[in-house]
Amino acid sequence: MNRLPSLFLSHGAPTLPIDPSMPSAQFGVLGAQLPRPQAVLMLSAHWGTAHPLASTATTPETIHDFYGFPRQLYEIQYPAPGAPDVAHRAAALLGENGILADTQPHGLDHGAWVPMLLMFPHADVPVAQLSIQPHMDAAHHFQVGRALRALKDDGVMVIGSGQITHNLRAADFSARPEDADPRVAEFTDWFETKLAAHDVGALLDYRRQAPHAVLMHPTDEHLLPVFAALGAADDDYSLAIQSLGTYQRSLAMTNYVFGSA
Repeated sequence: MNRLPSLFLSHGAPTLPIDPSMPSAQFGVLGAQLPRPQAVLMLSAHWGTAHPLASTATTPETIHDFYGFPRQLYEIQYPAPGAPDVAHRAAALLGENGILADTQPHGLDHGAWVPMLLMFPHADVPVAQLSIQPHMDAAHHFQVGRALRALKDDGVMVIGSGQITHNLRAADFSARPEDADPRVAEFTDWFETKLAAHDVGALLDYRRQAPHAVLMHPTDEHLLPVFAALGAADDDYSLAIQSLGTYQRSLAMTNYVFGSA
């Protein structure tokens, strides 16, 4: 079996599955293009803990961790089986690499189930979730991903789910894609140039080096999952970019696939 890619997904607003103006279908296109994993380990921006926790839930709850949205959204269930064996393996790998980790049952927040629903709509791929550490930096999450790299040899796809740009205070929910703040592209262009160059050092120092970094991420929990996906990638990864546009003026919808070269 070829090594699976690792992914970073910009999961957008919770309404992604029901909003026809959003590029939800493109997640399905991406899922169809990928090799089918035996399981997914998902790191979502919406589950943050002091140290990594891997969910051992056998039937993860679909968590509707938002409010004020259409009732239709709260009726969606994503009944994928859990992957407790993957959770235990992930925690063990982290421990072997000097990263304190534990396990506990936990459901799938919208950063996890929304992209899973769009990419694997039959809910037939087992999924476990791993928490991020919002108080820790990019380097920590890169090392988390590096520790998880061995999972790819076991048919597990490591997916980070967040947003490549995420400043909700700057968002304009009536804006059209063509109304995007030009600083969004300046940030994403820098980020993608460094990804293509395998310049891990610059990427880990993005808050100091990237243009408009603090504006694009006043807090960086929505970007931290990309560093886990990058850490899980092969050293000589190939980079595929699925750019789906910028919405609400400041939220870029871009997905990255780190494949085996």
